[in-house]
Amino acid sequence: MKILVTGAAGFIGSQLMNRLSNKGHEVLGLDNYNNHLYDPQLKIDRTEYFGLNIQVCDLRDYEGMLRIIDSFQPEQIVHLAAHAGVRDSFGKERDYHSNNIDGTQNLIEIVKNRDIRVVYASTSSVYGETPIPEEGWTEDLTTGKQRNAYAYTKYINEIQFAISGIKNVGLRFFTVYGPWGRPDMALFQFTKKMLDNQVVDVYNYGKMKRDFTYVEDILDGIEIVLNDQSIESNEIFNIGRGKQVELMDFVKEIEDRACDTCCAEHATSAKINLAPRHPADTLETWSNTKKLQQLGYSPKVSIEEGVGKFYAWYEEYHDGR
Repeated sequence: MKILVTGAAGFIGSQLMNRLSNKGHEVLGLDNYNNHLYDPQLKIDRTEYFGLNIQVCDLRDYEGMLRIIDSFQPEQIVHLAAHAGVRDSFGKERDYHSNNIDGTQNLIEIVKNRDIRVVYASTSSVYGETPIPEEGWTEDLTTGKQRNAYAYTKYINEIQFAISGIKNVGLRFFTVYGPWGRPDMALFQFTKKMLDNQVVDVYNYGKMKRDFTYVEDILDGIEIVLNDQSIESNEIFNIGRGKQVELMDFVKEIEDRACDTCCAEHATSAKINLAPRHPADTLETWSNTKKLQQLGYSPKVSIEEGVGKFYAWYEEYHDGR
């Protein structure tokens, strides 16, 4: 299968390209290697480590993207490119609109009148303050307002695809973590600060819950959707672990590893600052993944295993840096 991946040098995109290539698919990536949220050297390192075939292109460059798509002629596009960051989006609404909404609309316009299916990334953040039922959020629940520009631009993406007339499937990712993750993400930040013996800010005084999902489980879900051509267009699926984890329990998993070697002398715990709630934050997330489970999805990686794998990668990647 010929598959184009946007945001291919990113956290999820790079590992998805690697997996698909290893399974014999012909895969081409697009990425603009911007410096949004972190030094693009990490994107370059991902590209080199996985040996990825990525062309430099910004989705807002309509003509450039048109040339690449017409030349490669993909059967499916996995659209992961976006400005991410719920807290970062505060005060940067124009940038998020331009990248997430305008860039996506360019992709939609190019795909129209072409026999290409788009599998696109949405986010658990679209649920906003929607009350969580006893078994977690289901895909038909988006009753609460989104709390930040990142979240509502991704919700607009869902609407853009719903009215586009093109073949598409949406995937709502739930708090993805793992090796090669973004430096702005909680796991990366917590680990770095603990190892540097710096104060770790934990918002809402630590009273938050997240459906943390290991990146390999996310890739499993994407692959299931790519391989199932029977899925009706405009369907949306949650991809999560399907279990809530207390934020402080997640912090403790990192702390147990970091403080073995790098906290202050004789310290048995990290320096934690319990801070007030950030206005961008949703207090709880929880995915109901029964819809995707019916297609064979089954997340496998526990928090303990996942954090351990991330920590091992972090130590290796930053050795000598």
